[in-house]
Amino acid sequence: MSMYIPKTLANGRYSVGDLIGHGGMAEVHLGTDTRLGRAVAIKIMRNDLATDSIFLTRFHREARSVAQMNNPNIVAIYDSGEEHLKDEADRPISIPYIVMEYVRGRTLRDIIKAQGALNQGDAEQIMLGMLNALNYSHRMGIVHRDIKPGNIMISEQGEVKVMDFGIARALDDSAATMTQNQGVVGTAQYLSPEQARGETVDMRSDLYSAGCVLYEMLTGQPPFTGDSAVAIAYQHVSEVCMPPSAVVPGLPKVWDNICAKAIAKDRANRYATATEFRNDILAVSNGEVPAAANFNPLVDLTQAKNKTQVLDPAAGETTQAFDPVEGEPNAFGDIDAFIPESDDMDDVMAQSRTDQRLEEEYQKKRKKRIIAGIIAAVLFVGAGVGAWLWSSKKSDKPQSVNVPVITEQTSSARAKELIEAAGLVFQEEQDTDSAKDKGTFTKQDPAGGTSVEKGSVVKVWFSAGPRPTAVPDVSNKSQDEARQILQNQGFKVSDVTNIEDSATVTVNNVTRTDPEAGQNIAKGSTITLYISSGKTSVPKDLVGKTREEASAALQKLNFNITIQEEASDTVEKGKVTRVNPAVGSSVDQRSMITLYISSGKTKISVPGFSSGMKFSEYESQLKSLGFNVRQTGSSGSNDTVVSTDPAPGTSADKGSTVTVTTKASESSPSPSPSSSSSSSPSPSNN
Repeated sequence: MSMYIPKTLANGRYSVGDLIGHGGMAEVHLGTDTRLGRAVAIKIMRNDLATDSIFLTRFHREARSVAQMNNPNIVAIYDSGEEHLKDEADRPISIPYIVMEYVRGRTLRDIIKAQGALNQGDAEQIMLGMLNALNYSHRMGIVHRDIKPGNIMISEQGEVKVMDFGIARALDDSAATMTQNQGVVGTAQYLSPEQARGETVDMRSDLYSAGCVLYEMLTGQPPFTGDSAVAIAYQHVSEVCMPPSAVVPGLPKVWDNICAKAIAKDRANRYATATEFRNDILAVSNGEVPAAANFNPLVDLTQAKNKTQVLDPAAGETTQAFDPVEGEPNAFGDIDAFIPESDDMDDVMAQSRTDQRLEEEYQKKRKKRIIAGIIAAVLFVGAGVGAWLWSSKKSDKPQSVNVPVITEQTSSARAKELIEAAGLVFQEEQDTDSAKDKGTFTKQDPAGGTSVEKGSVVKVWFSAGPRPTAVPDVSNKSQDEARQILQNQGFKVSDVTNIEDSATVTVNNVTRTDPEAGQNIAKGSTITLYISSGKTSVPKDLVGKTREEASAALQKLNFNITIQEEASDTVEKGKVTRVNPAVGSSVDQRSMITLYISSGKTKISVPGFSSGMKFSEYESQLKSLGFNVRQTGSSGSNDTVVSTDPAPGTSADKGSTVTVTTKASESSPSPSPSSSSSSSPSPSNN
C-alpha cells in the first residue's frame, strides 16, 4: 500500500491523528476540526490511486452521495477535498480526503464476532435504525450497494449509524458503466443475486443485503458460506438458505418468513421498500402478524429459475449470467470479480485495472471470457435440464415433494389442507409443554421445506394451552439472571419493576416476585419483579423489649449493634428506652444501630435539714426534688424536723417516699403568776 499521511489538511483546519481503520482504497484517521473544536474521522485515499480515474471517481462519489443526506442513522460527511503536497523526494502528490462524523462505538461485525447471535430485541432495534437510513437514502435516490455488518456502527449510546457509501450509486445512474474496467462491487456474503450476475441494481438490492445482515444477527452466521467468494455468490443466485429457526432452536419461525422474503432470489418477491421491511420488523416487535408470514422461499426459487433465459449461442444471444464488466456475460467465470470480506474498512469487491498499458490485452481476454461464459452457462442449464429429464423417466422411483412450511398463524384445518394438497399425510399432535395459546402451531416434523417421499406422514404439533407451572425462586439474583430464568420457564416478565427495602438482598437484586415463588400459574403469564433498594427499615417494636430481645431482632436483619445505658423514670430497668436511628427509619443495610437500655429510675440525694427546721419547709424541699413525703412523730406543719428515713445524704429513687420524724414545737413560756407587788398602803384617811 502506498500512503502519504500529512499532519494537517485544508490549510491547517484539520489535524490528522491516530489510525483507526484501513481498507484497500483508503485509511481512516482520528482527527480534530480545529475551527469547531470537535473530533472527526478523516478518510485519506491512497496517493498512488489518486491518478486512477475509477477509484478517484468512486472516492468523490462517496462524498457527494452522503454530503447531501442528513439522517441520524447515516454517518455525516462534513467536508472533502484534495491536499496538494510534495513527498520526501520533492515529487508533487495529491491526497484526496473526506472529513466525516466520528462515531464512538463498535461495528456490528465486531459485536457479532465477540458475542455471536444477538437477542431478538437488539436485532429489531438495529434493523429499524438501518432500514430508516436506507429508506432515507433511497428517497434521496441513492443505492448503498455494500450493506454489511462492517458498515454498520453502533455508538456507545446505542445509536445505529450506516457508513461507507464509497460504492453508492444514484438510482438513475446504477446501470451506467463508470469505465470499461468497472467491476462488480459488494461483499460476497451479502451480495444480491443481481449484483452477483452483474445486472443493474436498485433499492431492493440494498434490502437483500439488509436481509442477510438480519439473518446473521439472529443466527451468528451469514445465510451462505463457502470456500470461495465464487461459491458463495453462486448460492446467492441458486440456493435457499437454512431457515434461522433451524440454526437457532426456539427462535420464532416468523423470522424465517421475514428473512426469506428479504433475501428472495426474484426481486419482485422481495420487500419493495425499506418501509415495508421496517413495518414487518415493527409487527414482530409488537406481537402482530407480519406481511411476510406466508412467504414461501421455495416458490420464490422456482419463479427465479423460471425467469432464467437460455438462448442460442449460435444466434449470438447469451444467458442471464454476467461478467463483472457490467452488461457482459460470464456465468461467474471471472474469479477476480469476487474478493471475500476482510477486516478492511472499505472491504470493496472491486476489480481495478489501472495500468492503461494492459488495456489492449484486456480487450482480447474479454472476448474469450464471453465465449467461456456462454459455454459455462449452457452447460450448467443443460445439466439441470438433463437431470430433470432423467428423473422424470425414472417412474419406478418414489416421487419426492417438499413439506409445506407451517407458521404460528396457520390453523389446524389450514395445515391439514396444505399438507394433503402436497400429497402428504397430515397427523396432528398435542403439544402439552407450550406457553402458547391453545391451538397455536408450535413445531412440525419433518421441517417445512424438507424434501420427502410423496405419501409420507407429516406430524404437526399444536399447543394444548399453557399449563400451570410453579414460579421459580429468583430472590437475590440479578435482574438479568432472574429474567432469563423466568423466560426459560415460559413466563413473561413485566417491564415495570418495583423498588423496595430489603434487609438481606443486595442492592439492585431481586427481592421477590408477584406472583410469588412456588405459586402455580399458566405458562406465558406475566411476572413482576421487586428490586432491592439496598436499604432497610429499623423495626418499630423495639422500645420496651429486653436487651436480649431487641438485639436478636436487629441481628436477624443484619444490623450492627451498640449498647448504651441511661436512667429512665418510665421504662423498667433492663429494657429498651429508645433507638438511634429512630424506629421506622430507612437506613443502609448493615447500618450501626444504638440501643439505649434503662438502668432504672433517677437517683436523688436526700437533702439535709437545719436545726429547728419546720416540717412545712422541709416537705416543700423534698417534693421539689421528686420525693413523696410521710410525717411521723407529730402532725403539725410547724413541728420541728428531728430525723429522716432514708437519712440525709443517702441516694434514693426519684418518686420514692422519705419518712420525716417531727416533734411538736415548744410553746412560748407562760408568764409566772405575778405576785402582787408590795406597795405602800394607801394612806388611809382617818
